[in-house]
Amino acid sequence: MFPMVIAITPLYILIKKLGLVDNLFGVIVPQIAFGLPTTVIILVPFLRAIPNEIEEAAAIDGASRLGFFFRMVIPLSLPGVVTVGILAFIGSWNNYVLPLYILNSQANFTLPLGVQAFSSQYSVDTARVLAFTSLAMLPALIFFSIFEKRIVGGLTGAVKG
Repeated sequence: MFPMVIAITPLYILIKKLGLVDNLFGVIVPQIAFGLPTTVIILVPFLRAIPNEIEEAAAIDGASRLGFFFRMVIPLSLPGVVTVGILAFIGSWNNYVLPLYILNSQANFTLPLGVQAFSSQYSVDTARVLAFTSLAMLPALIFFSIFEKRIVGGLTGAVKG
């Protein structure tokens, strides 16, 4: 749970040894690793909120532990998983530092790097830069506005009592 900027040098060395420099997998794998703490922090209390009585009732009905997991735990944890997925998407979408260090060719640039490159190239044409920046924000804004209720609902807990 520390910022990626602190770990960027050893992370770059590791990614270079793995041969993932200028490769999107060199960005994806660390993003997953840096998203895990948030996932655990959100999902552990979420799953602990599922009452034991539900498991006991499922056992009385003849469900195995695996059946209980697939029939009860997964559907009850779906709002939390969706919340974690949305937060991970937004965090990855807005990440600038990691792709800046890992990706070299403009063909592999993520959207924030593309916006920066475009802004540098057309710095005198303010209207074009503002239009491009506005268009670059639209997918994340639409995604967030569609799923904002799921984020709030997912953070409230699995079972309401």
